[in-house]
Amino acid sequence: MKLASLNLGRDGQLVVVDSLMQRYVTAADIAPTLQAALDNWNSCKTALQDLFKQLETGQITGQAFTVSTCASPLPRAFHWADGSAYVNHVELVRKARNAEMPASFWTDPLIYQGGSDTFLGPCEDIAMADPSWGIDFEAEVAVIVDDVPMGVSPENARGHIKLVMLVNDVSLRNLIPGELSKGFGFYQAKPSSAFSPVAVSPETLGTAWDGAKLHLPLRAVLNGNLIGQPNAGVDMTFDFGQLIAHAAKTRPLCAGTIIGSGTVSNLDRSNGSCCLAEVRMLEIITNGSPSTDFMQFGDRIQIDMHDNNGHSIFGQINQQVVQYVD
Repeated sequence: MKLASLNLGRDGQLVVVDSLMQRYVTAADIAPTLQAALDNWNSCKTALQDLFKQLETGQITGQAFTVSTCASPLPRAFHWADGSAYVNHVELVRKARNAEMPASFWTDPLIYQGGSDTFLGPCEDIAMADPSWGIDFEAEVAVIVDDVPMGVSPENARGHIKLVMLVNDVSLRNLIPGELSKGFGFYQAKPSSAFSPVAVSPETLGTAWDGAKLHLPLRAVLNGNLIGQPNAGVDMTFDFGQLIAHAAKTRPLCAGTIIGSGTVSNLDRSNGSCCLAEVRMLEIITNGSPSTDFMQFGDRIQIDMHDNNGHSIFGQINQQVVQYVD
C-alpha cells in the first residue's frame, strides 16, 4: 500500500494513495495521522490495506492526487537517524575534506541523529541565507519502523520495517569541517530534510525489496541534468537491518523512527552520483580540482525512483533553493 500526508496541520492528514499515485482517499476513520497509525500499527495495518485495495479496484473513487499538496509522510518525527551505509561514498567525501577513513568504517555502521522537528515537504523550497555554506543535496532511501526493542538483532530488525520512502538529506558542506573538528557532530551543517510524497509498504515493492535493501536505481536530476542513477541495492555495505540494530544497540526506538541509508553510491562511476560532494571529489581525483559548484539560489533538485515499468514509486522530491528572508 501507499500512504501520504496532506499538508494540513503540524502532523498532516493521513491518506491512502493508489499504486499509480493518481487517486487518494482519506484514512481519517482509521487514523488521523501517519504517526497515529504507526503507534497502533497492528490494529491499523489491515484496515489501511483494505482501503488501499478498495481504491485500487475502483470500489472507492477517491480524489485526484497531487504531490504538491503533500507534506513529508511524517511532517515531524520523534527520531530521525541517518546512516552512511554506502562506505564508498563516505570514503570519497572524507577525502574531500582531507580526513582519513578508519578501517572500522567497513565493519561498524556510522549514524548521526538529525533534526526531525521541521521536515520540509517534498515540493517545498530549500531556503538558505548564504550559498557560501556549500548547499548540497543527498539522495537516499529511508525506512520507518514500529517500536524496536533495545539490543535487537539485524535479522529481527528487518521485521520492524513498516514503510519505505526517499529522502533529500540537505547538507551544508562548507560548515561540516568546522563542526566536526569540535568533536560533537553535525548540527548547523544539517538543516531540514525532505521526504518523498508517498511512503510505501515493503510488500508493495515486490522483488525489488529483499527485506533490507531496495534494488532499484535512484535518480538525482539537477536543473534538468541527470547527476546520477546509482542502484540503491548495490554496494550497500550495511543493510537496513544492520542500521536499525546499530541505532538500537543502547536504546529502544519508538514507532515512527526514521532510519536513512545515507547517500546512495555505486563503485561503478558510470552510474553517476547522488550528491555534489561526491561529484566534486571525483573531479579532484581526475582533474586535480573541482569544476562543479554547490547549489546556488534558483537551482532545482529532483529525486525519484521508478519501477521496472517506468512508473514513479514514491513520487518525486522536487525542490528549489531560494534565499531565506526572515
